[in-house]
Amino acid sequence: QVQLVESGGGLVQAGASLRLSCVASGRTFINYAMAWYRQAPGKEREFVAAISRSGDSTNYADSVKGRFTISRDNAKNTVYLQMNSLKSEDTAVYYCAGRYTPLPIAPLVGYTNWGQGTQVSVSS
Repeated sequence: QVQLVESGGGLVQAGASLRLSCVASGRTFINYAMAWYRQAPGKEREFVAAISRSGDSTNYADSVKGRFTISRDNAKNTVYLQMNSLKSEDTAVYYCAGRYTPLPIAPLVGYTNWGQGTQVSVSS
């Protein structure tokens, strides 16, 4: 099990950038694939991006491809989400998630560890 704490959210104008961070507790971070999800008001939580244990493999939702970049620093137990060219439809609570796996995969589902979320609001 890892405990996850997100930070970096805020209120920005359309076209701006933000970088979210998620710090994981424990010494087993390297054993977890990591992901970012988001939930907009009145909508279900949706997948945004995922990264494998080593960082060699990533996956993105079509809606963020080319604008968002997920990365991780295993020495710092931290995963990042760089968000560029933000749009009003990116407004949501963003959640960090972890999934224990021995495989070098960046899955879209199956995450069992969740942070508390950080609010991202984009004004048009």
